[in-house]
Amino acid sequence: LAAKAVGPTGHVIGVDMTPTMIERARANAVKAELPNVEFRLGEIEHLPVADSSVDLIISNCVVNLSPDKPQVFRDALRALRPGGRLLVSDLVWNVAPPEAIRKSVDALVGCVAGASLKQEYLDLMRRAGFTDVTIVSESGYQAGLDALPEGSPDRAFYEQVRSVKVRAHKPKA
Repeated sequence: LAAKAVGPTGHVIGVDMTPTMIERARANAVKAELPNVEFRLGEIEHLPVADSSVDLIISNCVVNLSPDKPQVFRDALRALRPGGRLLVSDLVWNVAPPEAIRKSVDALVGCVAGASLKQEYLDLMRRAGFTDVTIVSESGYQAGLDALPEGSPDRAFYEQVRSVKVRAHKPKA
């Protein structure tokens, strides 16, 4: 999708931490005839790109999986050119979940065990140096609720999970 958005003169770098996903992505790019795309093995906390080398970073439901979220945002700022943008779609909590959810493997796989409180998430971006941190859209996390049976004690907490899309900028100077 990003390759088509930047057009034939743009360039897209995809990053994943697993060789299998990199191989799959490369095969898909060949199949889709997308010569302006490359894929690099790396972690979101240490993006495999030069300092100040990218215009836009897009992340979809990955930051919540990182054990070092402040480093994720510091490294994104490092990688962006001055005036560059960050657009992140992720899961956050309105209220702190119980420890049992934080330690649940199912909740981790469901991308909620590692999710931050919403305000804390936005503050992490600001502390990293991002400006104009704005929630572009917000909705409930229906997939998480659908996975729980009616009457489940965790259901009330999953109702506090929000899917947010956040935009932020690296200062121009």
